[in-house]
Amino acid sequence: MAHKDLHDKPFGESTIAKLEIFEDYAQAWIPTFVMQGKPNICIFDFFAGTGYDKNRIPGSPIRLLKKIQEQKEHLFQKNVTVFLYLNEFESKKFEQLEKACEDFMDADESLANKVKVKLLNEDFEKLFPKIFGEIKKYPSLVYLDQNGIKYLSDKYLLELEKTEQTDFIYFVSSSYLWRFGDREEFKNYVDFDLNEAKKQPYKHINRFLIEQLRNKLPQNTKLKLYPFSLKKGANIHGVIFGAKHPRAVDKFLTLCWKRNDTNGEANFDIDEDVGKAQLNMFESRKLTKIESFEKGVREQVLNGSLTDNFDLLAYTYAAGHIGKHASKCLLEMKKNKKVDFKGRSPSVTYDCVHNRKKQKQVFYKLMQK
Repeated sequence: MAHKDLHDKPFGESTIAKLEIFEDYAQAWIPTFVMQGKPNICIFDFFAGTGYDKNRIPGSPIRLLKKIQEQKEHLFQKNVTVFLYLNEFESKKFEQLEKACEDFMDADESLANKVKVKLLNEDFEKLFPKIFGEIKKYPSLVYLDQNGIKYLSDKYLLELEKTEQTDFIYFVSSSYLWRFGDREEFKNYVDFDLNEAKKQPYKHINRFLIEQLRNKLPQNTKLKLYPFSLKKGANIHGVIFGAKHPRAVDKFLTLCWKRNDTNGEANFDIDEDVGKAQLNMFESRKLTKIESFEKGVREQVLNGSLTDNFDLLAYTYAAGHIGKHASKCLLEMKKNKKVDFKGRSPSVTYDCVHNRKKQKQVFYKLMQK
């Protein structure tokens, strides 16, 4: 298979959508650790590219620098240093990356006091084991924007699973799996059941990949994995997010549902939910993703499986939803006298469940069975 150069033409719509997801998550992630006053935080972009496309649209390195720059005042106030590792293996692209970063840093000389840009020109397979100690030691955000699926190998996923303060975002050309997943060169990296995958619609390939990866994790892992699918013409690509901390999960799911409030999982109508609003006189109407989730919440609350906001938020995150979806459902159940709880809100939020300063446990009392 020929290697595709992603920088030989301007970024397409799906590439920009991917970059915006990277950028939005960095915007949420950076201040979390800066405001905690962590002395050192690290961001790793292992496939950084050139910095800009042919039309000067910023790539991930410049977008990251801009989001770090937005926090400059807080970096000085909290005495936090950001180490930004940017790796590009191809020499010509590395030269462009080096120039782009130098120009950016030269335009804001004070930024260099709190931002240390580490430019690397190495093969990822050799670089990762050398730099993994830094990832494991400090709060880290890792980007793996690879062309294909080679670096989705178990050895990298399982190493990242061992860390406690690392969030990571993979970009995967999921369509490659659909076309070539039964070839030995792919099986050497990802043990993927292509026959099972093809029992589902092609557009769900990233969902299936996530399930395969979840099955490879240790049984007691705290690591959570979530997909976001990107459609480009006939091809489906995917973003895979991983984190252990519920705050990270909350931030990622929030930005995904902000990008698409129909399914929170793709830049297109992956479940054809828009058409489900139309009634069919011969069949019962199919539920949308949100309606199906709400149905599950009602059933779990009424059968006594979910008794408080702590349980409900965990259920919500596991389903790939955000707190307001569950809150809406509980408020309707209270209005319909199915359940009761103290206060005006069912408190299905990160702060109410996980923030020790704002934590508030709310129990749901069944009113009728």
